[in-house]
Amino acid sequence: QVQLVESGGGLVQAGGSLRLSCAASGRTFSMGWFRQAPGKEREFVAALTWSTGNTYYADSVKGRFTISRDNAKNTVYLQMNSLKPEDTAVYYCAAGGSQMIATIRQKSGYRPPYWGQGTQVTVSP
Repeated sequence: QVQLVESGGGLVQAGGSLRLSCAASGRTFSMGWFRQAPGKEREFVAALTWSTGNTYYADSVKGRFTISRDNAKNTVYLQMNSLKPEDTAVYYCAAGGSQMIATIRQKSGYRPPYWGQGTQVTVSP
C-alpha cells in the first residue's frame, strides 16, 4: 500500500514562490501533483517518472513550476515560482504506475490510484 504525505503549502503574495513536498512510503513508479480550486474540477499540474526522470507539465504552469525528486528520501517536490492568484487551490500529491505520464496525456480526467491528503496554497493579489 502506498501512502503519500504532503507538506509546504501556505499563503504567498502574487509573484512569490513556494515549494511543496510529498514523501511516499511504499513503492511508486510515477508521482505527480494535481490541484483543485473551489468550485472547479481537480486538474493535473505536473508529473515525474522515477525510473527515467521524465517530467510533464500542464500548459498553465510550464516555465513557472518544476517537479523534482530525491531518490534517497522517496520524495518529490514541486517548486512553484511566479505564483498567480489563479494558482490558489488545494494541491494533491498522487502516485501511479510507470505509464502515468502517458496515461495523463491520453486520457482527460485520468486519476492515479494513490493520493495524499492535500495542502492548501493561497496566492494573494
